[in-house]
Amino acid sequence: MLEIGCQESYFRSPNSYWRKMSRTMEWAARPEHLGGIPRKLLIAAVGAFAKTVSSLLNTTSVHNADTLLRLVRSRPRRIPLITVSNHMSTLDDPAMWGFKGFPIFDTKLARWVLAAEDICFRNALYSYIFRVGKCIPITRGGGIYQDHMNEALERLNDGEWLHTFPEGKVNQEEIPIRRLKWGTASLIVRAAITPIVLPIVHHGFHEVMPEKYLFDRRPPLPLWNKKIDIIIGDPIEFDLPALRQKAISQSRSESFPTVGWPSTYDGLDEAAQRYLYTTISEQIRGAMERLRCFGKSFLKS
Repeated sequence: MLEIGCQESYFRSPNSYWRKMSRTMEWAARPEHLGGIPRKLLIAAVGAFAKTVSSLLNTTSVHNADTLLRLVRSRPRRIPLITVSNHMSTLDDPAMWGFKGFPIFDTKLARWVLAAEDICFRNALYSYIFRVGKCIPITRGGGIYQDHMNEALERLNDGEWLHTFPEGKVNQEEIPIRRLKWGTASLIVRAAITPIVLPIVHHGFHEVMPEKYLFDRRPPLPLWNKKIDIIIGDPIEFDLPALRQKAISQSRSESFPTVGWPSTYDGLDEAAQRYLYTTISEQIRGAMERLRCFGKSFLKS
């Protein structure tokens, strides 16, 4: 992430200025900001939009919705939840939470989500809106130790729900789940209490908001009369102590490139972390790919 050293940097690089603004707007993400009124109003508006897209304009079916609803509403106190999903359109979040029965208007239950800084935080107005809406700015390609990954970690340590798109960008092709970024795996390892990790795969949002619709641009409004399918899996089990020990063993016997990461609280050096994050990411990708294949057979039937 870029740092702004003086006022002249604003005139040389306005994009860098807005990225700095998004980092200094953390006050807007606090629940007590203006008595919580902006968040309630925004969540209500965004929730109404999501319900309209998913439940009124289009037809949405959800497999295993009860698992997600139970974990959002009544998981054990202080236990964090991470949901991971494929990323088929810029509407995935919030529209994927607009299905019937989901408590999308509850500001306390609403997810935190990692959001691309260059898209969602491009100016002060966008930064404020997305901050109030429980979005955490992430610089794509900025690495797992960039500033706001620590903010995401704090939310998990508070027992909150965080949603991530570990593929890292929108992909509207009908292909297997791609190699995942390591950010989600690093949060799982670094969290004070191991989060519940729930995989989700959806299909249909690429037709509601295609990347290339008219003149190779997205449509100005969501399209309608489409079929959306959301397949929710079961929580992924991680044996972190065993995975840590294997990562330490493998890092001593193999060579890994390093860029200067700090060691974790339990003493994992960079080489061990790279092995561990790769292993966990592949486990998540495998769970998502199985859901994708199940969804294809489910849709055919």
